[in-house]
Formats: sequence, C-alpha cells, structure tokens
Amino acid sequence: MLLNDTIWLGTSPEGAVSLLPAMANRHGLIAGATGTGKTVSLQVLAEGFSKLGVPVFLADNKGEMSGLCKPAETTEAIAERLTACGAQDVYTPAANPVVFWDVYGQKGHPIRTTVSEMGPLLFSRLLQLNDTQSGVIHLLFRIADDEGLLLIDLKDVKAMLSYVGENTARYTLDYGNITRASVGAIQRAIAILESQGGDVFFGEPALDIADWIAQDENGRGVINVLSGDLLYNKPVMYSTFLLWMLSELNACLPEQGDAALPRMVFFFDEAHLLFKDCSKSLLERIEQTVRMIRSKGVGVYMVTQAPADIPSSVLAQLSNKVQHAMRAFTPREQKTLHAVAQTMRPNPAFDTEEALQTLRTGEALLSFLQEDGSPSVTQRATILPPQSAIGTIDDALRQVFIETDALGDKYDHPFDRESAYEMLSARMTRAGAAATRVVQPVPTAQDASAPLQTAPQAQPAAPMTFRVFNPATGQYEELPLPTMQQPVQAQPVQPTQPVYSPAQSATVLPESAAQAQTVEAKQSPSGRKTGKKEEKGFGEQLLESFARSATTSAGRTVGSSLTRSLLGTLGLNKRGK
Repeated sequence: MLLNDTIWLGTSPEGAVSLLPAMANRHGLIAGATGTGKTVSLQVLAEGFSKLGVPVFLADNKGEMSGLCKPAETTEAIAERLTACGAQDVYTPAANPVVFWDVYGQKGHPIRTTVSEMGPLLFSRLLQLNDTQSGVIHLLFRIADDEGLLLIDLKDVKAMLSYVGENTARYTLDYGNITRASVGAIQRAIAILESQGGDVFFGEPALDIADWIAQDENGRGVINVLSGDLLYNKPVMYSTFLLWMLSELNACLPEQGDAALPRMVFFFDEAHLLFKDCSKSLLERIEQTVRMIRSKGVGVYMVTQAPADIPSSVLAQLSNKVQHAMRAFTPREQKTLHAVAQTMRPNPAFDTEEALQTLRTGEALLSFLQEDGSPSVTQRATILPPQSAIGTIDDALRQVFIETDALGDKYDHPFDRESAYEMLSARMTRAGAAATRVVQPVPTAQDASAPLQTAPQAQPAAPMTFRVFNPATGQYEELPLPTMQQPVQAQPVQPTQPVYSPAQSATVLPESAAQAQTVEAKQSPSGRKTGKKEEKGFGEQLLESFARSATTSAGRTVGSSLTRSLLGTLGLNKRGK
C-alpha cells in the first residue's frame, strides 16, 4: 500500500513506517523464524513496488505468492489487522499484473538460458565440480570461443568434452593439462544433472531480461513470479538459477546511479541456499554483484530465517531491514539473536533483544534508510495486510493467465539451431568417420525375398607365356609356360590301435595296420630293423672327402685314383689300418 508515494509496510505506536523508493536500491533483508509472517511482508513490498511502476521478480517456493494476481477477500482477520494499523479507511482490495514462470514449463512460461550465457563459474557450481574439474570447464569454454563453437545446451557440452578428450595432446600445450579422468568426471556430473531434469533449463529461446522490466497499460510494474516448488527440491539448481538471473541483470542493464525509483527489485527467497557449499571465487562474485548492481538501479532483498545464514560481507550491503521474531532455544541461537540486536539502531522505548523474542505473528522490527542515508530508529510495527489474495490459486485460473499472456508465443515453442554438437558432427562426417560401414545388413525374415548379396567371383588369371625365336619361320613365337604340378600330400597314417571284434571274439588290428605290419615283416623277420651300421676307416673317409670336392665325374675319378695311390705309398689299407 502506498502512502505519500512511499511503500507503507506497517504501523508502530509512533505512526506509519514506510520505505522510501529512492533508497530501495540499497538492498534489504527480510528475516525471521518460520511462520512469523515473512511471506506477507514480502507480498506487501512487492505490491508497493508494482504500484510505483517498478517491475518485481520473486520466487514462489510454496505457491503462496500466486494470489498476487487476484484481489483479496476482506475477512475478519484482515479487518482486525487493518484496524490495528489504522488503514481501514484507505484499504482497497486489488489485483496486480502478474506473469508466471517455471523452469520446467508446467506452471508458467519456461525459462531457458544457454550454457555460454551461464558461464563456466556458475556451470561448474551447477555440476558440483571440484577445483580441478572447474578448471577444465573454463578451458572448455575458452576452446569453444576460440573455435567459434556455440555452447547452447548440454548435448553441445558433451560433444565438446568428447572432442577435447580425444585431442588432449593437441590442446594441452596451448591451454593447459586436460586429463581424461577429469573429462570423465564431468560427463558423469552432466548425466546426473540430466536425470534431475536440469537439461530443460538449457536451450532456446533464451530468456530476455528486458521482458521482465515491463509495465502494464496502467503504468504498474509487472510482478514476475517463478514457480519454485519443484525447483526448490533441488537446492543447487535453485540457487544457481537465481544467481544466474542476478548476474544477467548486472551484465545487461546500463548504469543508472541514484534515481527516484529503482529500475527493478529482486527478491531472493530462502537466500541461505545461495551460500551453501559456495566456493571462494563464487562468493567473491556474489559480493561484487550485490555491490555493483545498486548502480544499475536494481534492489536485492534476501529472505531467510536467520541473518547469520548470509555471509557478513553480503549482509553488510543489506540496509533496509524487516526482522520478524527469532527463536533462541540453544546457546548458538542466543548468540545469533544478540548479534542481530546489536546491528539494529536502538529504540529507547523497548529493548531490541527482548523484542526479537516476543514479537507476535504479523509483527516485525523495521529499520529503513532515511533521506540522508542513515538508518532509522528501529520501530516495532504491525505489518499491513496485502491488497491481493493471500495463498494459492487453482490451476485453471493460473492456466488462463498463462494462455492470455503475450509472452507465450515467444517462449513456449523451443527450437534448436546449429551449435557445437552439429558443427562437430559435420566435421566428423566430412572426415569420413560417419560414412564408414564395415558390416553389411543381413536380410531378415520380412525381406527374405530380396536377393542376398554375395561377394563377386574371382576371375581366373591369364596364363603366363614367353617368347621364343623360331629359325624355320624367322619370327618370335609365344609359348605358354608349363604349369607347376601341385605336390602330392601325404596320406595320414591310419592308427594301429587294436579294435575288439565281436564276430571273432578277439582283438584284431585294422586292415591298413595289418598290411603295414606285413610289409615290415618282409623287411625284417623280427618286424624291425636289425644289424649294426658299418663303420668306415680313415682312408675311406679321406677318399670320400676328396671325391666330394670334385665338381665333375672326371675329377671325381682322378681324385679317387690319386687318393688310392697315396694310401698305397703310405702303406695304409682301405680301413686305415
């Protein structure tokens, strides 16, 4: 609700407590235990920014923010709250311009982005990679940029991983070491992300941030509601998605500086998930984004249960505070409560630390920046009820808003243009890898009538010839070379194992074996070779040696005669005795 062009959030004993629009881009914090009224405070602020013409983005993790699209019903509880705040005369139920979004495309227009737009740092967080694997992702992005390969969806990343993994020796010298183990680990992480439905987040058409910064025909800012009931069940995907959107805002929006109104307001619900298992480099990027995005005219409001869930370096940037009741049942919680009380500007009318424990549902301690930039004195206030409905809406009404929204024609129909996957596939096709076929298909029973392709028969070789001069004709004639006869293969020897014959009631040998034994018996009466090998004397051995050295028959005869004469002269006989 607006009051004198300020957002009237609640009423304290001292009067209305409002947020100055000019100080809205100094960021803010909405904290408190579960069930203390944080969602209502968020809804009242979102309505106020919308009425001022400021677009809003918020995540609806429980479906309770979908009621922003229809006016509230004045119940008895709302009437009592209005009386307590002194707003019963100015309160009017009203709906707000709302656009529903959903990463999975079930309860709103699908939100997509490309892998290149997300960047290597957030993509590594999404895959939950370690430092070494994150380094490989950074190199992968750089190689893709250098070679003009677009990384749009996960199939492009997988294609790049396979391509780089097969050419590690080529890229290691220029980009650094890329191990196959790291490539395999990243591929497994992508498979896990796909099984969780993370592949639907990447694709085209990618989200255009300019579509969020819009107003309706009455000049009210559009409230973009992200359905996060499914996405919230995957904390890493949820937090990475929100960080990507904030980074996109910081990268796309021009500088604005201090203005009368912020350009856009961004609400981070369950903000503690942003910093869970957050690497040092990512935390530094979040700090830088929160610090720098103020000059772009964007206000960031983090919603969480305890301020201690947010790193102190980020918490120090959140100047506008809405602190609901805190529970302190353990020493650690009591220490946190004491620290929170110390960060708020004290009010002499009450003890801040005690008030944090005694606040009722719908009450909060409010401290906003004043015109001079200093924090106001903390006020214990009762939060106004929202002018729109509190709670969920039915699916039929939600579907009506989705179908009648003009953005449906732009985002509800995905397409896939040429990217790294198609370009690398084309390279392999040109190289002939995809066209190689080794095994021919075998006809099945259904196409048995088709003729079976057989290998071509080998043609007989032409006979070889040679040319010979014929004196009778005085010409050369070609005659065929004589064919070589194939050597006769030896027949295998039949086994000589005796076989039992039932007809003769005795063991007999096979016919071939019996014949072989008959031949051996003729050669030797005892069936085996007998006799001793005849030994040669020295003279005879010398004769044979000299005879073998001769190359002709005449030389062999002369040599033998000379040898015998020499032996006779020496008085040696044939046996060398």
